[in-house]
Amino acid sequence: MRNRQRKRRVIVVTDGDSMALRALKMAAKQTGCRLISRSAGSPTPLSGPEIVHWILRAQSDPVIIMFDDNGNQLDNTAEISMSYVLSHPSIEVIGVLAVASNAQSQQGIQVHCSVTPDLRIVTSAVNKEGWPTQRFNLKGDTVDILRKFSIPMIVGIGDLGKMHGNDAPAKASPVTTKAIQLILKTQQSPQHSCFEHIE
Repeated sequence: MRNRQRKRRVIVVTDGDSMALRALKMAAKQTGCRLISRSAGSPTPLSGPEIVHWILRAQSDPVIIMFDDNGNQLDNTAEISMSYVLSHPSIEVIGVLAVASNAQSQQGIQVHCSVTPDLRIVTSAVNKEGWPTQRFNLKGDTVDILRKFSIPMIVGIGDLGKMHGNDAPAKASPVTTKAIQLILKTQQSPQHSCFEHIE
């Protein structure tokens, strides 16, 4: 029987559409993570307590969960749910996949590194297509709320499952998978960081 006192390790993804779900299913299968498919949706269909319920019911961890505000600044349902999960005493967020979008109004979030469509790891943020930008702040839906929390690893990435076919589920979503692997490697060996993989 597992130790019920141990916090459940969670990876947060700031995207919830159907293509992102397909990409994350491939990544979860290849990395041994559990994906809460019920958290998918644009906007996020579950409340914070509902998401925590499914995280704690997962047979193992790390658990991948998805949040998406569908680009609607007037609907903060996803942010409320995310805040609840990130603040929950039974949850340890080991990393975030911050997904870029064409959002312009948000402040954005500073990433530790990003994964590009050609599987390079770079120090800058990326755009929706996944290519490096000239800034460290990534602009995307449902990312501004992350500024209120201390996240050990934030990895920037383009539109999951897309990026002009480079992350297609038919190709096993290599970009999404590499980003998840990067979070797992850093969590398993805290003395290492993504900077050791910068190209």
